[in-house]
Amino acid sequence: MRGRWAAGIVPRNFAWIMKDRLAVSERPGGYAANHRKVRRREELLWLKGQHFDRVVSLLASTHNLHAYDEAGLTWAHFPLPSGLEVAPELAELYPALHEWLRAGERILIHQDELGERLMGVVAGYLKWSGLIPDGPRAVTATEQLLRRQLGAIGRQVAALADEIEPPRAGSRPAGPAATG
Repeated sequence: MRGRWAAGIVPRNFAWIMKDRLAVSERPGGYAANHRKVRRREELLWLKGQHFDRVVSLLASTHNLHAYDEAGLTWAHFPLPSGLEVAPELAELYPALHEWLRAGERILIHQDELGERLMGVVAGYLKWSGLIPDGPRAVTATEQLLRRQLGAIGRQVAALADEIEPPRAGSRPAGPAATG
């Protein structure tokens, strides 16, 4: 492959949460009727070229996991059920994410689209991990980083961080939250 596309393309709605460490986007290739295999391949090529260590899918389905294998990308799947009963999944996701970040991994988290639930997961992680220990500030930071308002559903998902046992003191991942 030559020219402009040799490095792939940035996934839609890509944004750093922790600069060069933790990012979010919509599902590589898009979602539902908008999903395109060629676009997915280009976006995975870009992720690989940017040295992402792991793709974390929060999709309820196993869509794209085979494509990550084919692209040689390590992945993890934490399927979030529809609705707000996601505390058990977050109780598994947050500690795993925390350890990967502490180990220096570069991680992308996605759902079908960059929406309230994914934003709520991010805000909840920032609070849970102690990076931004105040819930309202974690929500505000997430809104500013992603340039989107977090509605009631996202705020409820973020608030679930209070129900999950926090990490041990002194085990914060390196690096502050990104500022833009």
